[in-house]
Amino acid sequence: MSVKETAKRQYIRVVDRAAEQVVSLKMPREGWLTTMRKALGMSVPQLARRAEVTKAAIYQAERKEREGGITIRQMEKLARSLGGRFVYAIVLDDGDVSHHVRIQARAKAETIVRRASSHMVLEKQSLPDDQTDQEIAQLENKLIHDMPPDFWDER
Repeated sequence: MSVKETAKRQYIRVVDRAAEQVVSLKMPREGWLTTMRKALGMSVPQLARRAEVTKAAIYQAERKEREGGITIRQMEKLARSLGGRFVYAIVLDDGDVSHHVRIQARAKAETIVRRASSHMVLEKQSLPDDQTDQEIAQLENKLIHDMPPDFWDER
């Protein structure tokens, strides 16, 4: 196994592990800052003093978080002021990394094989459906293993 393949497997493990931990985690309606502050029983003026900012800055940060406009740096600072830490992740909607890659490979393989098959029909050399499915499966596995540079380009 090459160094590149080993590194890729390590990245996959990190992403899949993170997804398992945060899969059901959703931002509360009021946002994490407001929810955590209220859970701790901390007022806006108290958080402002702890964060060494104005009350207006806290209200603005809480609003920006709800609107999706707060920076990671602001979230980290306010999380520390609340006595915690800010954590973020990107998780895939449709399963683990391997599943996501397989879906893309399958779609790409179907496009390639069906395109070739349509040309073969014109030349009266088309393959039976079961053989076409077999070609798609073989190409899917090859695409997963070799992953060409255009793998994630449009199908």
